[in-house]
Amino acid sequence: MKQVIFLITFCFSIVSFAQVTLANYEKYPVFEECVKEDVDALESCFKTTLQSFIFKNFKVPEKVVQENYKGNVNVLFEVDKEGGFKILYIDGIYEELKDEARRVFEMLPQVSPATYNGAPTYVQFTLPIAIPLIAPGENIITSKAIEENDSRVALVNEYDDIKNLPYNNEEYTSNINIPLSHHNYSLFDAAINRIGLNSHTAQKPYIYSEVNKYYDFEAANKLLSKNKKSWFGRKFWDEHLVTIKGKDYWITLDVGVDLQAGKDFDADIDTYNNTRLVYTQGAIGKKLGFFGVIYESQGRFADYFNRYAESIRPAGGNPAIIPGRGIAKGFKTDSYDYPIATGHISYTPSKYFNVQLGHGKTFLGDGYRSLLTSDNSSPYPFFKINTTFWKLKYTNTWMSLRDVRPEVTESGSFRTKYIANHYLSYNITKRLNIGLFESVVWQNDNDRGFDVNYLNPIIFYRAIEFSTGSRGGNALIGLSAKYKVNNRINAYGQLIIDEFSSSDVFGGNGSYKNKTGYQLGLKYYDAFGLKNLYLQTEYNRVRPYTYSHNSVILNYGHNNQSLAHTLGANFSEFIAIARYQKGRLYGDAKVIIAKRGFEFNTDEDSKFYGSDIYGTEDDRVSENGNTLAQGNTTDFFHAELQAGYVINPATNLKIYGSFIYRDFNPMVNTQTVYENQTSWINFGIRTDLFNWYYDF
Repeated sequence: MKQVIFLITFCFSIVSFAQVTLANYEKYPVFEECVKEDVDALESCFKTTLQSFIFKNFKVPEKVVQENYKGNVNVLFEVDKEGGFKILYIDGIYEELKDEARRVFEMLPQVSPATYNGAPTYVQFTLPIAIPLIAPGENIITSKAIEENDSRVALVNEYDDIKNLPYNNEEYTSNINIPLSHHNYSLFDAAINRIGLNSHTAQKPYIYSEVNKYYDFEAANKLLSKNKKSWFGRKFWDEHLVTIKGKDYWITLDVGVDLQAGKDFDADIDTYNNTRLVYTQGAIGKKLGFFGVIYESQGRFADYFNRYAESIRPAGGNPAIIPGRGIAKGFKTDSYDYPIATGHISYTPSKYFNVQLGHGKTFLGDGYRSLLTSDNSSPYPFFKINTTFWKLKYTNTWMSLRDVRPEVTESGSFRTKYIANHYLSYNITKRLNIGLFESVVWQNDNDRGFDVNYLNPIIFYRAIEFSTGSRGGNALIGLSAKYKVNNRINAYGQLIIDEFSSSDVFGGNGSYKNKTGYQLGLKYYDAFGLKNLYLQTEYNRVRPYTYSHNSVILNYGHNNQSLAHTLGANFSEFIAIARYQKGRLYGDAKVIIAKRGFEFNTDEDSKFYGSDIYGTEDDRVSENGNTLAQGNTTDFFHAELQAGYVINPATNLKIYGSFIYRDFNPMVNTQTVYENQTSWINFGIRTDLFNWYYDF
């Protein structure tokens, strides 16, 4: 049908406008042969000269001649502001015809561009090239300008004028978020942390256009290209499944999976995960972008993972919450079903502002863990404003969270609470960055809902907390820092203060109000001269009762999970990570050694020792004398190896194998905390769009 329409079009005009009506142009593009023509004759001269050039230079491929093909090769092209010819799209049934059209258009000379309001401008045309070729003198060419008040006539061909242009990796220059994956982020971490850059690396997930200034995504992926010619080869190895692109919009659509099969040898459990997903991304205009994923998942995991998922189950009868994902219902007799959807809309009105509305996660910091805000918990609704100017980047985030404990559930509805936080990143020098963090948690008490007092993106939240009632909110403050030793070594750190009482923090008496934590870390890029070898070491230490609150609903948690560190509180932890990728092959190694303090939760001792952030501070074990890892002190060891192959870098599809060894050794074995070891082997193929955390 498309060929018939273009053939009919050819009978009336060899050149037709694709984007803008003739009445909007003062003058057509001008070939050298047409310079002496009157303005009114330029249209005819342009068409005749172009047709003559095509007829003279176009060589119909032998294959086409032998098969006696009759039809059109339809070329959508542009004459740009410099007078150059640029092909936008070619429609034809023979690749040989398309290649010949490209060759001929590359031979066209530069012309004088079209003008509008006295200035050079671009203009787009559709040119049907008839096969067999038709000499210019054998066809009567007519053209009629369409005046603005008669533009309805042009709508007859509106549907066919919609062209699907070639997709040119527009996502890499867009304002949508880069899916947060520790391994994928490590690939460009060195590029955005060079000395002298005015980049801000703590606020994650990053926006493509921010990172693309320092790291060429397209060039990096071209180095991995398989250069397949078939449609299946290109889509499987290098490209998005579906791409739609017009002049002012683009969309990609992909299907994906997270399929895992493994075994927990110590508990004798066959493990699996069966996730099917569909995700889309795109932009409408230059300022508005979007990204969305729908997951449908069922799974059964290693014993320790299943037990933890069930220990944080919500009210209402569902058996578990899958850590980092969401509420799960039962599936078969021993598995979980946990659907989830995430996504965001991103709007950038100017180079200084970016506004996002979505359902997902945020992360603050340069480390593997974050003591401020991490991607440890389930996704949540959020609204975020990024403001970037001078040497500053200021991020405001408002989140709607849920407390799903039975104690606060009413009429089957989970309890809602809200968080507002500020994070100000300041590049003091070309090497040193500091970040200032402030957050407040409040609940829907007295039916106040989302308190508009916290909408102010600048004001000090601690002052608002006092004005709305000192027990009506929970304020936290924090500090982060990063120092670029050189282009290959970065040092970073964080400090969190949950309840600022200087006498208790610095008094040295072990007050429960000394609710603080800190992080120290080091990154080493291209370690020991080996390109793409990434090493990281990190130490985290969080005192008892940090992130908890005397009003439990005001703790720093969501869906029974910590919004900050995966281990909650009352621990010290050392982490060593190595990542390496060469071509499409990659490998990761991680070792964690920690000392943790748990509650006993027995009839003999039901006191709160400060580990579980959902614990009740009124049941704390002591006002003073609190020490790190107090309670049921537990030695924790976790080692994780993963090796894989990137199947498609455009969609982050990977095939991998992994092995986890975990040793959990408490001082006292109780019903909920007891000695156990895990040897978990896993094989899978996944679309890597988020972080799985198994290290708790």
